[in-house]
This record gives sequence, structure tokens and C-alpha cells, in this order.
Amino acid sequence: MASDREDIIQIINLYGLAMDSQRWDLFDQLFTEYVDADYGPGSHWTARAQFKADFGAFHAMFDATQHMMTTHVVRVSGDLAHAMTYGSWRLVRHAAEGSPLWDGTGWYDDELVRTHAGWRIRKRVCRVIWASGNPLVKQTIPDVSFEDTVYTLRTEGQAGRVAMLNAIDARLGE
Repeated sequence: MASDREDIIQIINLYGLAMDSQRWDLFDQLFTEYVDADYGPGSHWTARAQFKADFGAFHAMFDATQHMMTTHVVRVSGDLAHAMTYGSWRLVRHAAEGSPLWDGTGWYDDELVRTHAGWRIRKRVCRVIWASGNPLVKQTIPDVSFEDTVYTLRTEGQAGRVAMLNAIDARLGE
């Protein structure tokens, strides 16, 4: 039987598979119905249905994507968990003028809750650390904007905006 930590890592890794296969129905196994998904300026959702629809529309124009989820740190406390994951992605769109590639790396700061159907992400903050390539690749629809704003984990953590680090600090203070 898998531990809570293994179940949570499986959920996080399933996100990469959902993205690359464009199986937006898998978001129902990943996120709560009313999820707080913050991907930076202009990219914030509070309902899973709209999140799925916008991600579907944004990614439909890509010829291929590859999302890799790594360096999982998970802290479980009863029916609540926090997870910090590094990610990297490659977006390929041959129709874009210029190079067809846009690459990036970043981190995901997740708050998960145990539901009757298993662990689900209730809150996600995704921040880009580095991006390179042709910015026209990611301009697929006007309503969804993924800015190239760079956020360092150090400065976001020092400002108290990383839930996983806040959870670790709270536990150290016990």
C-alpha cells in the first residue's frame, strides 16, 4: 500500500502526463473543484472547470510539450499536505514565427487535501525561475497570458509567500 507521500508525488507527476497528453479530464483527479491556481500575473484561476478550459485552449496550439516534475518535498499533517516540486517544460509550436521552442524551469508550491477520492491539490502557486527561447511560441490565445516574470525561491520564501517553507517553519517552531 502506498504511503501518503507516494500518493501525493503520483498526483504531482500525473500533472505532467495530463499536460503532455492534453488529457484535461485528468485535472479532476489532480485538483479540487474550487482550486486556487496561481501561475503568475494574468494567470490565476479559482475554479477547476475554467482552469481546464483555459489550459486546454492554451496548449491546443502546441505541436508537442514535455513537462518534467522533480525534487519532490512533501510534508503531511493529517488530511492536509504541502508539497514543493521543481519543474521544467518545453513547448514546441512550429507555426510560431522563428524558432519553434520555448523552454522554462520553475517551482510548484502545492497545498493538498485528502478527499474521499484521494489527495487533491487545493492551492497551487507556480513560478518561473528561468525561460528561454521564442516568446511567440507561447502566445497561443489572447485570454491566457504566461508572463516571463522570474521569481526566486529565496526572495519569495523570505517574503513569506511559499506555503511549503511556511509549513516547515511552523513545524520547526513546535
